[in-house]
Amino acid sequence: MHIRSLLPALVASVSLSACALTRAPPPPPAPPLTGGTAAGAAQPSQPGAQPPAPAGPQPPEQPAAPSAPKQFHLGPAASALVTQAHQQAAGGDTAQAAATLERALRIEPENPLVWIELGRVRLTENNPAQADAMGRKALTLASGDASAQSSAWHLIADSLRARGNNGEAADADRRAASLSPH
Repeated sequence: MHIRSLLPALVASVSLSACALTRAPPPPPAPPLTGGTAAGAAQPSQPGAQPPAPAGPQPPEQPAAPSAPKQFHLGPAASALVTQAHQQAAGGDTAQAAATLERALRIEPENPLVWIELGRVRLTENNPAQADAMGRKALTLASGDASAQSSAWHLIADSLRARGNNGEAADADRRAASLSPH
């Protein structure tokens, strides 16, 4: 026999072998279900496998209860720091009061009540622009809490008044009053 006549058969054989080697093996068959339980349902034979969900009608989902209005509170650590800051401010040390409130902000940065407290100190330090910015930050954080929003608007009104913007301050006071529970 001539080698040239065997070459096409050899190439075809090698090609088929290579295809067989690169193909993924077929997946193993699914495990059979074993006998039933006392209720007669089949259980998977694999350890740790979850039983199938029961067939048939499911009870309707309960509608979500209407949520109560949100109300922010200070945690124990932030509350202690706010109390300390009040004492410092009452003693005339507004710089130390601001530093104490900044510590409280590191603990509760998303609490609008701390931002309002720091804004009040900034207003006392004769820095109405910062007080306004802190009131507006508190306002964005206070969504859902009308009391906190009202306090933030009061701070904004006071900061606007301190800068001589009495018309805008009156608008801010009206917004605060509209949110006030009284």
